[in-house]
Amino acid sequence: MTITQKVNVFFKEVWVEMKRVSWLSQKDVIRYTLIVLGITIAVSAFLGGLDFIFTEIIKKLIIK
Repeated sequence: MTITQKVNVFFKEVWVEMKRVSWLSQKDVIRYTLIVLGITIAVSAFLGGLDFIFTEIIKKLIIK
């Protein structure tokens, strides 16, 4: 079997497997994406706030 035939067989098998996949609906994809973005923004704000607070504490301790 040549490399071209192997590549063709591989992609045909991939195509068959992709048909078997249970895909999410567009509504679910959008909902989950918004959830991930919301959590990411919330965690970023929380960590940014902690960073700011600790930076201010360190400045006060060092500068006095």
